[in-house]
Amino acid sequence: MEPTSPEDSPAPGSHTSRRRFALFSIPAGAAIGGILVAMAGGALAATFSISSQEFKISADEMTGTGFAQFGWVNATVRGEPSPSAVAGIREAEIVGLCQSVLTSEFPLIGNVSLMLTAGDDGTPVQASDLIIDMDQMDGNAEFDDIEIGRDASTLDKGPEGLGRGQGHPSLFGMQSDSIVIEDLEQTARAASAGTFRLHNLSLGVSLGDDECF
Repeated sequence: MEPTSPEDSPAPGSHTSRRRFALFSIPAGAAIGGILVAMAGGALAATFSISSQEFKISADEMTGTGFAQFGWVNATVRGEPSPSAVAGIREAEIVGLCQSVLTSEFPLIGNVSLMLTAGDDGTPVQASDLIIDMDQMDGNAEFDDIEIGRDASTLDKGPEGLGRGQGHPSLFGMQSDSIVIEDLEQTARAASAGTFRLHNLSLGVSLGDDECF
């Protein structure tokens, strides 16, 4: 696939390209307040308690079918709310995956970095029902048959369970038949998958700052 450029314009009814894909699905102001009230009342519940640390994900290219995204609020083990944009892909392939976590909670030894890489030898990482709770994402993105502004509770193209009644009613959602992202850089809080196959996996821990980007 040829990289898209800032001047690329969307073809009517087919796809949308952007040089920088901004995650505008995170609700703001009163909308976040409404989600927090719903979460406190048990109407919304995170699938697991997240840590207070973010991690970084980068990839040369990610392709997927069945994409959905909407705003969400997770909770840490301390009960602190953490708003994010939840993105789900039914089937995904990732070329040149990198994942890193930087920890600065060790005052006597300084920062500690954990880095994982995979799919950089010609065999892409494969994932099904991939769900990522993110704070930020950059890259060159292309969507096919995209729907922007759909009610988050009615999304039906993503992984089973994501969007099918899980998104908060009346809030912003978006979905597409497929998605391609080149030069992906993403900051996330949580990720899960039905299956996750990592070819040529390498994981290492080191002192200092060693992150994907």
